[in-house]
Amino acid sequence: MNSLRGLRMRVRLDVRQIGATMLCAAMAVMWAAVWPSVATAQNPGKPAASSPLGNPSWSTDVKPESTIAGIALEPQQIATVTKVSQYFNTLENLRGSFVQTTADNKRMRGTFYVKRPGRLRFEYNRPSRQLIVSDGKMLAIQDLEVHTDDRIALDQTPFRLLLRKDVDLLRDASIVDVQEADDLIILALQDKSPDAPGQIRLFMTKTPELELREWVTTDAQGGDTRVEVANLARPQDLDLELFRVISPTLRK
Repeated sequence: MNSLRGLRMRVRLDVRQIGATMLCAAMAVMWAAVWPSVATAQNPGKPAASSPLGNPSWSTDVKPESTIAGIALEPQQIATVTKVSQYFNTLENLRGSFVQTTADNKRMRGTFYVKRPGRLRFEYNRPSRQLIVSDGKMLAIQDLEVHTDDRIALDQTPFRLLLRKDVDLLRDASIVDVQEADDLIILALQDKSPDAPGQIRLFMTKTPELELREWVTTDAQGGDTRVEVANLARPQDLDLELFRVISPTLRK
């Protein structure tokens, strides 16, 4: 409950800046995530840059860790998880800004876009040249300065739970933790599929409307990456070109 009170205090300070706009369920994402290590990388052996989706291990020699059993849910907890699933299912297009804080306390800022099902884009502010794009099938983590391009199937990441066309967390996820207060929901979960290992912890505000506030991923070494989102908007549409995966060598 200490984490619940702490986040609640921070939310009260700046919730007015966020307004009533809802945040993309898709990303949310996540507070303890270990990415699968079965990846298709164009630069094998090179560690991928830190990302808001967690730090995948790109070695194909390491098998994904097994899934963990979820907790037994009380009726009120089932209602809470159902509410979160419904929130994600209402999200079609989302745009906003993000602040990413890595395990070594480095902060990076940028803009993100989400178009369900399956598509997302994270653009980092200069001096970083990092770009993360999912076209609905493959997720690419790219560095446009040194032309690296690491890719993994979206279905092999814990994000598929939140980006899929029909989000049903009770059906597809092992629920690890559920906490709900008057103004906050904390939900930790893991995909039931062994092909998509990794846990996600979502922090969502309830007032004035339910929306994603932040998430954290935890890599295989136990390092946390925190992502906070703001300036949210839900445009009528987003250009599909934003989500096209292009090799860095072909970008201007």
